[in-house]
Amino acid sequence: MEIYLDNSATTRPYDDVIDIMMKVYREDYGNPSSKHYKGVDSEKYVKEAREIIAKSLKASSREILFTSGGTESDNTALIGCAMAGKRRGNHIITTKIEHPAILETTEYLKKQGFDITYLNVDKQGVVDLEQLKNSLTHETIIVSVMHTNNEIGSVQPLEEIGKIIKAFDKDILFHVDAVQGYGKFNIVPKKANIDLMSVSGHKIHGPKGIGFLYIKEGTKILPYIMGGGQQGGMRSGTENVPAIAGMAQAVKNIYENLEEDRQRMYELRDQVIDGVSSIEGVQINGMPERQGAPHIISISVKNVRAEVLLHSLEEKNIYVSSGSACASNKNTVSDTLRAIGLDKEYLDSTIRVSLSVFNTKEDIEALVSALKDIIPELRKYTRR
Repeated sequence: MEIYLDNSATTRPYDDVIDIMMKVYREDYGNPSSKHYKGVDSEKYVKEAREIIAKSLKASSREILFTSGGTESDNTALIGCAMAGKRRGNHIITTKIEHPAILETTEYLKKQGFDITYLNVDKQGVVDLEQLKNSLTHETIIVSVMHTNNEIGSVQPLEEIGKIIKAFDKDILFHVDAVQGYGKFNIVPKKANIDLMSVSGHKIHGPKGIGFLYIKEGTKILPYIMGGGQQGGMRSGTENVPAIAGMAQAVKNIYENLEEDRQRMYELRDQVIDGVSSIEGVQINGMPERQGAPHIISISVKNVRAEVLLHSLEEKNIYVSSGSACASNKNTVSDTLRAIGLDKEYLDSTIRVSLSVFNTKEDIEALVSALKDIIPELRKYTRR
């Protein structure tokens, strides 16, 4: 039996997501820019998808830009707004625990002459609001803060952050990377003063290679993909209609059962924490009880390297990760774990268990049982 617990890296698509994608591939394969019936039929999927997604955000369908995923959405938001706003200022604020799609983009912008401030977080991974207040200047053009951290599951107080930003200067843009938060929480951008928000399809049981960027109407942003002028000129290139239709179906499914699914994942999360907390030398990182994300559990295991533990679980057909999937191939210590002040002995000894609607209590029982067997055995071979 296979137990998949790496859902923050990617999720298994819903069956009806695959079904609608195959229908588009086989039957409604026209180019949505074409003027004949085949194109019009294809365009209907794009239009309907925008409406479904906009409804989930209480937004307008005109505010949804389709992208290739979370990374492109993050890049588009930061680079597009930085270039559009550089006459007004050159200062960008973000946090030390952002996804590489943000951190590497801000480093790129730094080389272009922009000034970047990286906010600290506390031991639970929550941003320092006083530092945010003190960092805002009249040169600040955009603040980017993730909704849910992809490694430890900390959830940021976005409404409070949005109020702080807009109280200082209503023209400063607020971007949110909601790749791990969308589909787990009800997020209403206008309520939190969010101007731009990034989402990825494959994190919500949709297909890979598709995502969207919410852009509040009136936001000053420049495109950086040029060509045929699709999507109002904001992102040229023929729309990926099968993936767009699949993502829309996933959004529809998730938001029909959001509260029920979230509570069930919290129960599974509690089961994981209760089970592993009795193991000697194990600690849980992030926010306590049910303040954090329902699907992410960061587990540090003293004197056991994360990679060794990951492969030991893999031998039992249990799949977890040793951090962000996008950074796991770089052989570097996690910026997030450093930022929360995790002890050195835990920095390369932390795994991430991430849940989905498909996981069961039996999955968690098997995980806990495996960890109770594996950890003491691996410690026997630890050099002291």
